[in-house]
Amino acid sequence: MDTVEQKPIKHPLIIRHLGCCDYEPVWQAMQKFTDQRNADTIDELWLVEHPSVFTQGLAGKAEHILAAGDIPVIQVDRGGQVTYHGPGQIVAYPMINLRRHGIGVKSLVHGIEQAIIDTVALYGVKAERKDNAPGVYVNGAKIASLGLRIRKACSFHGLAFNIDMDLEPFQRINPCGFSGLQVIQLADLASDVNINTVEQQLIQAFCQQLNFTAQTEQAA
Repeated sequence: MDTVEQKPIKHPLIIRHLGCCDYEPVWQAMQKFTDQRNADTIDELWLVEHPSVFTQGLAGKAEHILAAGDIPVIQVDRGGQVTYHGPGQIVAYPMINLRRHGIGVKSLVHGIEQAIIDTVALYGVKAERKDNAPGVYVNGAKIASLGLRIRKACSFHGLAFNIDMDLEPFQRINPCGFSGLQVIQLADLASDVNINTVEQQLIQAFCQQLNFTAQTEQAA
């Protein structure tokens, strides 16, 4: 008798579109959500654009901020070094119960990176990951950065995906702690790039890679 291959159960994922929000209130909301969630709390993915801000991770070194100028620098509790957020960039925060989902941190990172790789492939762009340098790269230039925090086996913080933005602030830092690292965006690599469309494509790729089913989109 032939055996029937069991398809993995897809977990629900609530999608929240936050719009353009200051960084610190969203960071505080992520912490609160993670601290108050329980074993039955449905996982969520928050999508947001932030006004111009540099964020410095737990491993961050001050010398990687070259000249912040008028852009604020916020010390945060994610992994990684310094990065920049600004309008025209998709920032996505996956709040995932890793233990319940049956994955480890490496699998989550791999899934996030692959979702971005799959998304840019829709525009004819070949991207890749690098060993020991989380994020997604095109010909050695960084198109997306990644920094997570795990608390109670649950993730928060997430990814920043450059779509159509002012890249000048990246010249004021050593992005992710790498001097001279080039930063690029999707709009410079493909035509007809619309950030809202890319966001929907990213959600679909994220759910496919990490075995989720997106729930009805909700506001925060």
